[in-house]
Amino acid sequence: MKLGILRIGKIDSHVTSRIQENLTIIFPKSTCTLIPETLSVPEETFNKTRQQYSSNSILSRIRNYAKKDITIDKILGIVDIDIFVPNLNFVFGEAEYPGKAALISLWRLKPEFYEQPSNNELLIERSTKEAVHELGHTLGLKHCSNPFCVMYFSNSIFETDRKQSLFCSKCHFKVEKTVNSLGR
Repeated sequence: MKLGILRIGKIDSHVTSRIQENLTIIFPKSTCTLIPETLSVPEETFNKTRQQYSSNSILSRIRNYAKKDITIDKILGIVDIDIFVPNLNFVFGEAEYPGKAALISLWRLKPEFYEQPSNNELLIERSTKEAVHELGHTLGLKHCSNPFCVMYFSNSIFETDRKQSLFCSKCHFKVEKTVNSLGR
């Protein structure tokens, strides 16, 4: 499986390179590359009432980008803005289920958002979990009831911190089956 990371807006290159490295470890039969192009954050995705950006609209942009690049199986977009979907206060990320496009936001994964001291390692750990979670959705995985599985739905940062960056055995089996079916 070929994974690509697409930066949307200004993103710390150290964070993206560490996420890239971690995805290569978690998906050992895959390659993960940083797409050289950076997309700008579409201004029309900003909701003035909520003071947040529409995750659906940004994911749509990633989906359109993914259609152009047939060499990559899955594209993970990374933004550093506050994102939402209708009916939820915020989301850490969103993905096509199943599909080719996924999105995570670093905004609420940063310790500073919770008035904690900056901690780059914690940010990378949280970002990796959310990246794996959203890529899991692109592979056809639903949310898992195991609170330690990376596919568990995180409704708060505490749930993100509790879960691991790995799939439980049940979800891992499904991932292996799907990745092997891609024939790469």
